[in-house]
Amino acid sequence: MLKRLVIKNYALIDNLDISFSNELNIMTGETGAGKSIILGALSLILGQRAESKYFFNQQQKCIIEGSFLINEFQLDDFFRENDLDYDKETVLRREISSDGKSRAFINDTPVNLNTLKQLGEKLIDVHSQHATLEINDEDFQLLVIDTIAGNGQLLKKYKETYKEYRQTESSLKELISKSEQSKSELDYLRFQFDELQKAGLTAGEQDELEQEQDTLTHAEEIKRSLLGSITALNENEPSAIMMLKEAIISLNTAEKYNPEIRELSERLNSCLIEVKDLLSEIGRIEQHSMINESRLEEVNTRLDLIYSLQKKHRVSSESELIEVRENISEKLNSILFADEDIEKLKELSNKLLSELSGLADELSRNRAKSIPQVELSVAESLSEIGMPNAILNIRNDSLPEGKFGITGKDQIRFFFSANKGQAPQPMNKVASGGELSRLMLSIKSLIAVHTALPTIIFDEIDTGISGEVALRVGNIMEKLSKSMQVIAITHLPQIASKGNSHYSVYKDEQAEITHSNIRKLQEEERVMELAKMLSGNNPGESAIQNARELLLNH
Repeated sequence: MLKRLVIKNYALIDNLDISFSNELNIMTGETGAGKSIILGALSLILGQRAESKYFFNQQQKCIIEGSFLINEFQLDDFFRENDLDYDKETVLRREISSDGKSRAFINDTPVNLNTLKQLGEKLIDVHSQHATLEINDEDFQLLVIDTIAGNGQLLKKYKETYKEYRQTESSLKELISKSEQSKSELDYLRFQFDELQKAGLTAGEQDELEQEQDTLTHAEEIKRSLLGSITALNENEPSAIMMLKEAIISLNTAEKYNPEIRELSERLNSCLIEVKDLLSEIGRIEQHSMINESRLEEVNTRLDLIYSLQKKHRVSSESELIEVRENISEKLNSILFADEDIEKLKELSNKLLSELSGLADELSRNRAKSIPQVELSVAESLSEIGMPNAILNIRNDSLPEGKFGITGKDQIRFFFSANKGQAPQPMNKVASGGELSRLMLSIKSLIAVHTALPTIIFDEIDTGISGEVALRVGNIMEKLSKSMQVIAITHLPQIASKGNSHYSVYKDEQAEITHSNIRKLQEEERVMELAKMLSGNNPGESAIQNARELLLNH
């Protein structure tokens, strides 16, 4: 329940602090006094969007804070799921700066607006005179039946299954479409794979072949160069080797006279050994360097195949061709095993459809049992508030066999007749504003008993009613307040007299600035407030006496 509401710098409100009782709270005041402003401020901590143009002082930020007693309403899971500190007295706060930036808090922990809204929906139901329009909405009508039927958890499970079923069906259609498209490409993919597989490509092959091609192409030039080198080293007169030997002999003659020459002689001898070794290597290479036209043709043919495949697949190396081959192989496997995957998805889809059908049937049975209960309870409630001949007829037109919607296979529609002898018609065709208000009150009263909602707010739903009917509507609100907190904004003294706490909203002008304010009325102040509601700003003795009687009857 809403224990306390603090409003700072919002619209005509500078600073307001209201504490509420846990039963029926009445809020009255002249039109434009600020009752709707208070509700507007409350809506901000329930997750509604804000605009800074509604600030009382544009230089300061707006702060709305509500304290709620929640220990009896099983909200522990919500706090745990959202990683919030749970406290039996929970504070919702909203801060809005003059530049429009907004911050939301739950027990001083920053939260996003959606989280604030989710919690707000579990704490307060605001029902205004305009909210009677939602009674024409089929989703709301179904919600009424499901609330009475206690379908909350069952419907949640159904929706989860429905979502999974739809996703599975979508995946199945996509897989079948891809499979059919892939099968049309199967022969071409097989040809491509066989061509690449037959090529027997290996990593690094292209570089080796291109090097061999270069060697074979220039074999004659290579052999001629090697022979020239051999001639220069060992066959010319004099040759390089012969000249080195002569140089070594000359040094050997002189080394006995100078020790330094010995080292030079040894080094030159090492050079001779190295040159002989080089000569041997050059000779070996020269012996194996032959002009091999047939091998060159083989290499050229192999490289032509590789180049052709690269061009065909738009790649530039044999390693990329190998990757293309592996990708085609995976596609072929995917196509070949697609039928297995399709069958698995079909099995899952059929399993989910069976579960979905079972859950939908259970929902339908529960709804069917609850419909007469709703019709009877609403009729009894309407009779209490001056509509003894009113009839609420609830029809369920099921979807075609095998069809399911997000809420099951039922299409709930409300038909209403306010007068004897008049056949029930769709809501928007037969009910007046006053009749809709009373019907909505009856329905809200019914579903409130079946929910753990802490607080309900009725914002001027007394449109089109007066006298004895208004008194009976007040009785309904009073009865409802025994099981939950009720806050009622009203212009009718018959309803206002039923409150456990009565608040007067008024305008106060100070220093040429208009403020909206609120105060809790004491007993005698309530008498005068009711008297004014009965006869105007200057009530006579009879109006005052009438007001006392209304309060006494309460």
